[in-house]
This record gives sequence, structure tokens and C-alpha cells, in this order.
Amino acid sequence: MLWMAFGFITSKRRAAPSSHNRQETELYVLLPEGAFRFDPEGNKLVQVSDADLRAASGAQDYVGTAAAEIAFVADTTKVTGKSPRGLVETIYVDTGFISQNIYLFCAAEGLATVVRAMVPKESLAAALGLSPTQEITLVQTVGWKAEEK
Repeated sequence: MLWMAFGFITSKRRAAPSSHNRQETELYVLLPEGAFRFDPEGNKLVQVSDADLRAASGAQDYVGTAAAEIAFVADTTKVTGKSPRGLVETIYVDTGFISQNIYLFCAAEGLATVVRAMVPKESLAAALGLSPTQEITLVQTVGWKAEEK
């Protein structure tokens, strides 16, 4: 799923576009076993925390028990030459491209998914050890449909 979301199709081309090919977005996957950063070059997960941070990604009742929460994190230093509004537009549009690939994968595999903007970004960023130039844009919940659990 992560490879289809924003992995490398070729050595330079990703599964989703990004403005001027800046590739500023990283995916952080929150699982019961801990939090992981998706390494697209190695197509693997790199653990960044051994804490289960799923519940820390939102106030909705399902976030603590869903199979995975995927946090979209933009490195704002990679988006240059933009106004403050242009920066925000760029990182959110690029997040949307990647998110759509996750939606398509989930639809094909019979999984449930939803993108959420109600995210406690500052506290989640601290828990993930993000730098001040890394900004969480959205979080996408992935799991099984309630009737199929």
C-alpha cells in the first residue's frame, strides 16, 4: 500500500506527483507495534518510536483501534520560492495526490479508509520527534470495515 501511495516506480519517478518533483512528503505509519517512517527507496518501514501512537492522532473514537494511521509529513524546507499561502497549497495538494492512491488501494482490497484533518498536530509531531520544519498535513486511517472485523 505504501509503495503504491508514494513509493518509487523508477529511480526518480514516484507513484504520486509532487509540485516541481520536490517530493517533500514523508509517510509515518502508526501501528500497535510503534511508529514508523516509510523509506521509499528501500520500500521498508524504519521505526521511530516503540509507542502505539494511533490514539494520539485524533479524537475520533476509532483512531486508537484502527489497523493503521498514516500521517502525512511535509518537509517545508523542500518547498522554496513560494509565498506562505503557496507553501500551504503545495503541501496539501501533494498530500491529496498520495492520499488518493491509498484510497484506491483500499477500495481494491476491501479496506476502509478516511482522511482526517482534526489532528492534534503539535503533540503528534512531538511524539514522532519531528523537526520544526516538518509539518503534519493530514492523517489517513486505514482498517477493516466495521461489519468485517
